[in-house]
Amino acid sequence: MTRTSLWYRAGLQAARHLVPLATPLSPKLKQGHTGRLGAVESLRRWADAARDPSRPLVWFHASSVGEGLQAGVVLEALRRRHPGWQYAYTHFSPSASELARSLPVDIATYLPYDVGTEVDAALEALRPAAVVFTKLDLWAELACRADQRGSRVMLVAGTVRSGSSRLRWPARTLLRSGYQAVTVAGAIADEDAARLERLGIPHGRIQVTGDPRYDSVAQRVAAVATDDPLLQLGVEGPTMVAGSTWPEDERVLLPAFQQVRQARPDARLIVAPHEPTERHLTRLERAALDLGLPVARSSAAPAPDGAPVLLIDRLGILQTVYGAGRMAYVGGAMGSRGIHSVLEPAAWGVPVAFGPGWDYSRDAGLLLEAGGARALGRRDPVTDMTGIWLDWLENEETRQAQGWEARRVFTAGLGAAERTAGLIADGLLDDGPLDGHRPG
Repeated sequence: MTRTSLWYRAGLQAARHLVPLATPLSPKLKQGHTGRLGAVESLRRWADAARDPSRPLVWFHASSVGEGLQAGVVLEALRRRHPGWQYAYTHFSPSASELARSLPVDIATYLPYDVGTEVDAALEALRPAAVVFTKLDLWAELACRADQRGSRVMLVAGTVRSGSSRLRWPARTLLRSGYQAVTVAGAIADEDAARLERLGIPHGRIQVTGDPRYDSVAQRVAAVATDDPLLQLGVEGPTMVAGSTWPEDERVLLPAFQQVRQARPDARLIVAPHEPTERHLTRLERAALDLGLPVARSSAAPAPDGAPVLLIDRLGILQTVYGAGRMAYVGGAMGSRGIHSVLEPAAWGVPVAFGPGWDYSRDAGLLLEAGGARALGRRDPVTDMTGIWLDWLENEETRQAQGWEARRVFTAGLGAAERTAGLIADGLLDDGPLDGHRPG
């Protein structure tokens, strides 16, 4: 059995007491701190009222929304296999609260702070057969103490990018005991499996099961009604949907679109900023107008007078809006923020463009390799974007072929949720009692 180091425990205790000092500066931090303080009591109240010790309980944890979507499809697949089990779900980020409430679980709340007293209280309340961490958000104290009590410790959708700080000192040393406690791990790809082993998970406990995000995206895209009004946003002309953009992306997109419009006045651009705040939208409107591009907001759709630039001014609809386009641009890779998800446009079968900083995205690499995406260069991204855009507009056969390749890559990635659910179930059913306590 593994145990965290004194340095890890001291660091988490210190963080636990320092966080309140910073909460006046950040409403989100305050919300998360308040949620974590009440998490153990939430778990206790539910357990006193509804925990059935004769039924195995699987505790899923995911940090934020992205990880939660990965965990959610695995959880649903596992629940279909074992509807009689009980399920708990915790998250770290306040942004995941709404998603947590939508999941088919018996109890959902924040993850308690990773300190001994709170971890022990949570484990005693839930008595989980397994604690399942998602992606890389493993908390070492919880992992070690769950292992000590006889719960299986699992990791699903395991992903470790090559530049991850967890692979370097001191994080690698501080977290190693937690990874050593993992009994079953599902990695997204071979390279992730190798890095998980470097973090401390024994080689024989890791299997490559694929990325459940593909199944999550497929599920959400399939749920879009064919008559959804958002799908009509691109009917006025051949439309580029630029999703999850930042200012760095928009400084490329708008000048490129100005040049594209000179050759193709029928072209349209839909921009969905990653953070559609009023300040950001106002700045975007001004930048478009300065380039002679009439602009409208989606809340006023259909765009007045056929404005060629449409700004999406609310969250939660981008996965549908991608379906209105003939081509897509995914933001984040023009700066240091990191590229956002390329799976949604690929699921709709449209070719994808993005900036040069895509290196850490396995999905972007797969699309490029297959010919379903094109990356801008660093030297003159506006010229690159203009050329790609016009190529897709003028060569329909090329555009369709690249969109087909994007869809083929996406389809090839499906099935990970079921494989991962099978991995969890097999890891539980093949390894003794499921009451969350080690036999005495």
